[in-house]
Amino acid sequence: MGDAFGERFFIDPATGQLNIGNRALHAAPWRYTDDTQMALSIVEILAECDEIAQDRLADSFGKHYDISRGYGPAMRRLLPLIRSRMHWRAASKTLFGGEGSFGNGSAMRVAPVGAYFADNLDAVVSHAARSAEVTHAHPEATAGAIAVAIAAALAWQARQEGQLSAPSDFLDRVLPYVPTSIVRAGIANARAIAATSPIRSVVDMLGNGSRVSCQDTVPFCLWCADHHLDDYEEALWTTVSALGDRDTTCAIVGGIVVMYTGIEGIPPDWRAAREPLPDWLR
Repeated sequence: MGDAFGERFFIDPATGQLNIGNRALHAAPWRYTDDTQMALSIVEILAECDEIAQDRLADSFGKHYDISRGYGPAMRRLLPLIRSRMHWRAASKTLFGGEGSFGNGSAMRVAPVGAYFADNLDAVVSHAARSAEVTHAHPEATAGAIAVAIAAALAWQARQEGQLSAPSDFLDRVLPYVPTSIVRAGIANARAIAATSPIRSVVDMLGNGSRVSCQDTVPFCLWCADHHLDDYEEALWTTVSALGDRDTTCAIVGGIVVMYTGIEGIPPDWRAAREPLPDWLR
């Protein structure tokens, strides 16, 4: 839902800003992107295997690769290799001189891992890392995936407990699970930024996904989720107002916040506007 919502604001910047300011929604259907396409593969493998089975996940990513969904350059190079039966470990090492990608793709699709293992945070860490490794071999990508998955799991736990964490307390609970990294440092910095801060100031401090890296995407997304965990609609409007990689930031924030609000927290007209999920998942 967040992915499709954010994608609709990749329009003329002046028009986009005006629509965001007026809370003006775009006409249906709201088409989802590669963020959702890859998240659906994670859901498929969790349903079939009860774990992130990496070879099976790689096969699903390759099988369901659809260039019309707007994949980034690295995945447009990587996924055809996997589809052609190159093993994912070898394929992922072909990116960025063998260092692997630290793009935000590992984080945009991982919320279902946090949902699936939400009562076992150690399992969340393990399987989030496994999900990232298939396409994003860089440690920053692993840290980003773990941070988002843990945040989703903690949002579900807060819903079960019936208690909304005070601002920064939520991030304090996320941080111990995130490996030492630029991503972790960014989340730590996000703790001190007030909800009332101008969004441009927040972007200057944390990023907004414009660099398409976990480092400049995940801290901002967790800041948005932290301050709007009980309000899905406000969380997404705040997120998209930062512009940047807005389908991905909205996908991440939506995937976390819905774990606290539940599906019922998403406005019904938004759900009706979103493109239906594919038959292959059902």
